[in-house]
Amino acid sequence: MATGSSSTWALILAGGDGVRLRPLTTQIAGDARPKQFCALLDGETLLDRTRRRADLVARFDRNVVVVSRPHEPYYRGLAADLAPGRLVVQPHNRGTAPGILYPMLRIRELAGDPTVAVFPSDHYVGDEPAFVSYVVAAGDVVAHRPDLVILLGVQADRPETEYGWIGPAEAPLPVDGEPAFPIRRFWEKPSPRLAQHLWRRGCLWNSFVMVGRVTAFLDLVRVTAPDLYTAFASVRAALGSPGERHAIEALYAGLPTLSFSDCVLARGVERLATVRVKSVEWSDWGHPARVLASLKRTGREPAWLRRVELASIA
Repeated sequence: MATGSSSTWALILAGGDGVRLRPLTTQIAGDARPKQFCALLDGETLLDRTRRRADLVARFDRNVVVVSRPHEPYYRGLAADLAPGRLVVQPHNRGTAPGILYPMLRIRELAGDPTVAVFPSDHYVGDEPAFVSYVVAAGDVVAHRPDLVILLGVQADRPETEYGWIGPAEAPLPVDGEPAFPIRRFWEKPSPRLAQHLWRRGCLWNSFVMVGRVTAFLDLVRVTAPDLYTAFASVRAALGSPGERHAIEALYAGLPTLSFSDCVLARGVERLATVRVKSVEWSDWGHPARVLASLKRTGREPAWLRRVELASIA
């Protein structure tokens, strides 16, 4: 996975609505745009920052961004910035499970079965090269174990109750390079007491950054969420044709909202492993308090910080 020049692809998830961060982003942007399209860092949006992170892993023409059509005013110029076919537009936001499956099918249509690094677009990362080095390490594990999807598990520095947690096995996989550990189970937003227990045990925050072959992702969905996988049959047959938009509109009209964490990862631990991310400042900016805490820890003071009403977003 040489920087920006390998056969690895990057998938950026930018289809969410950002509801919980809206009390902050509406003050910054002056409208109800989702957080990934809001300039939270030095005039740069979270999506911009994530695209630069992905550029450290995958070449320009191997970057795919998935969005949702109701947000079109905010991503209108994005198609011109990407190679053809790399902007995947969902008719609606139906959660991360469809939001990963649809672009994975598109990547398979474009490139067969490459390794794909999946990046949510709402993360703060203090040291981009250091963080990406763990993505590279996960890709090395995939080269030896193409049947697995590797998650980046962040070494926790506090008993956070708003994150998902990963329980790794004690013994790593028998592969060279950065140790990768089988995953025993997940916990989503634990109680304060459980979070304290997980923290003391050395469990990891689930960054939701994942690396795996396209077939590994598709097989994971097929086994854990067979109804969702089968529902996309009409889309698979229409990919790359004029009928794709009609097929995806018809599917999403009746598709429930499904979480990749709950519906796929939690049910498929035997197909997963984790690489431990150490000594890198990382935060999921899903809540205003976490944004402000990250800025305080890192000493960053974006211009908007002086004009927002902090009391209204606490």
